Amino acid sequence: MSSRNVSALRCLINEVGPVDQVGVEERVAKYATRSIKKDAKVFALKLAVSMIDLTTLEGKDTPGKVVSLCRKALRPDDDPGIPPTAAVCVYPAMVRHARDILQGSPVKIASVATAFPSGQVPLKNRLAEVRGAIAEGADEIDMVINRGAFLSGALQEVQDEISAVVEACGPATLKVIFETSELETYDNIRAASFLAMRVLRSGDFIKTSTGKTANNATLGNNQVMLEAIRDHYLDTGVAISMKPAGGIRTAKQAIQFLIAIKETLGDAWLNNNRYRFGASALLNDLLRQLAKERTGHYQAPWNFSEAAGSY
Repeated sequence: MSSRNVSALRCLINEVGPVDQVGVEERVAKYATRSIKKDAKVFALKLAVSMIDLTTLEGKDTPGKVVSLCRKALRPDDDPGIPPTAAVCVYPAMVRHARDILQGSPVKIASVATAFPSGQVPLKNRLAEVRGAIAEGADEIDMVINRGAFLSGALQEVQDEISAVVEACGPATLKVIFETSELETYDNIRAASFLAMRVLRSGDFIKTSTGKTANNATLGNNQVMLEAIRDHYLDTGVAISMKPAGGIRTAKQAIQFLIAIKETLGDAWLNNNRYRFGASALLNDLLRQLAKERTGHYQAPWNFSEAAGSY
């Protein structure tokens, strides 16, 4: 690792400002103390449903499994008052099967690309995968950054690769995944956020993780990225969107994340164009809580069809 590259990362952290770790942890701890009840709770639960990217990313995925997932995305529950999810996210080879069900619907087709989850193949191969997924019908692309390059201070390389993927996406929305547990510090997460946002377009996303490693979608990591989005927006007027992924499993957690959005970025980010959950396992708990609000009783978990994965 060259001293020049180490210096480049340190300079970026100094430029965008270091993170007050204690302050972040104190702030997110307060989100758990907020009390939301009755109509406000029902609103929040339905909003969270509408923000989910319902996902299956397994080696044993089949067309039938993808079709079933798409049908659940379109109609999560028998209650017609519950909205569809924001998107279905699949591997590029499964995009055409999702397209057969979702084309013309409000549910977007997202696809992971750029050698998900490692990102460790030549750039030309990653770009070819992006173009192929879009040609098959993907509306959105979830890409991973080269974390090794970032941590070694090769910042221009990382930013140039994000720019190349933006260009390959054309009109498709891009979500840039950091894999926050591998970035190690809040300072690095904030620096990576600015590095990406400077070449993203309004409506593109920054995203915590692939969902394939532990300790990613924490309220702390989410808060650091939300504050970076706020500061970038105040400086440039470019509204970048946010997606936490990995480990959000309960309605209680989801509501805490929604409180974080409202208190940090305001109501303009309380929609699925500006915020998503990469948390398929979350959907059934949201539906269970909505049934409790409607009937006064908890339903058995097996009364809800299985969503895929824990992404």
